[in-house]
Amino acid sequence: MIPDEKILPNWAVIACDQFTSQPEYWRNVAEIAGENPSAYNLIIPESELENANDSDIAKKISRVNSQMRNYVESGIFHTYENCYIYVERTLLNGEIRRGIVGVIDLEDYDYRPGKFPRIRATEKTVSERIPVRKKIRENALLELSHVILLCDDPEKNLIEPVTLVKNNLRRIYDFDLMLNGGNIRAWLLDGKFAESFDARMQNYIAGKNAKSLTFAVGDGNHSLAAAKACYLENPKISRYATVELENIHDDALKFEPIHRIVKNIQPEKFLENMRSKICDESSGLCLKYYYANESGILRLKKNLGASVLSVLQNFLDEELSRENNFEIDYIHDLDALRTLSHEDGNLGFEMPEFAKSGFFDAIEESGTLPRKTFSMGHAQEKRYYLEARAIREACD
Repeated sequence: MIPDEKILPNWAVIACDQFTSQPEYWRNVAEIAGENPSAYNLIIPESELENANDSDIAKKISRVNSQMRNYVESGIFHTYENCYIYVERTLLNGEIRRGIVGVIDLEDYDYRPGKFPRIRATEKTVSERIPVRKKIRENALLELSHVILLCDDPEKNLIEPVTLVKNNLRRIYDFDLMLNGGNIRAWLLDGKFAESFDARMQNYIAGKNAKSLTFAVGDGNHSLAAAKACYLENPKISRYATVELENIHDDALKFEPIHRIVKNIQPEKFLENMRSKICDESSGLCLKYYYANESGILRLKKNLGASVLSVLQNFLDEELSRENNFEIDYIHDLDALRTLSHEDGNLGFEMPEFAKSGFFDAIEESGTLPRKTFSMGHAQEKRYYLEARAIREACD
């Protein structure tokens, strides 16, 4: 289900888990959406969930569910059945990222350690983050997705061939995304072209070992985990979930580090604690930090983890378990991290670059990575909510 093309510039909004420390971004989204039909009215940005109580969350969910029904009844959607959507996202640097929008069977997905389904999480899933997402989905009429699923196709035999035939497909939209999101355009992939893609998909799957990692969840794992939880609890809610499939070997798909910022602390005291517990001046594991007008480098003990990120995240998690009164936020943009680090009581940590080469092999070998290890592109390059799909077999 996709709204009419003339609606889309105000309709499509970025993934709800972006810009959590920049409420001004979401204020801008609200202003752009205005009174127009917009996916903004069908989601709840995570920045609005942080300090909300159960009553506030329930009201937000009720408003979203009501608006979903209003949009469906008002007839703003065009419905496309038995098809895929081929998408080209032109990023601000001019590169084009390609994907296929379709659905996956949640029976083929699991995020729990020790499970070996074809579709797996790449990062540790935080169970505490699932319940609120489950509440948002469990009575929803529609699904809007920001999930990106990755395939490991170095020969580029699965998605890329669609590029060669796109002029034979029906173009269904072409517009600029709000707030520096770049351009997005799409074509309907149906009939013989969908059948050809299905055949290539079967060949791709057949080339993988039954217990190998066939598809990796690159973005939106907690939303996918909530979708599965809803399906297992209530089979009337769809066992399928919308995703965009992308090739990890797409040159336009960049992996960016996700930085950390610790709030409500005394930075000097916090750094002193880190130096006493996890630092070794002879180590080559270097972690850059920022606070106020200061910056510096900590050298982390190698015996505490395989990477800078794992050592830092383990330390932060352990300190939080001691009921220390501080908050951690995850920042996708380095300039934003530096700006936020200037605020009183904030301490920012810059994560090193994350390489995507050998990514699937690393997951196979060591299991899921620490949560918020990487981001696929800058914050503005994340997937926007655009397509909607009915997820309930029966609606009250």
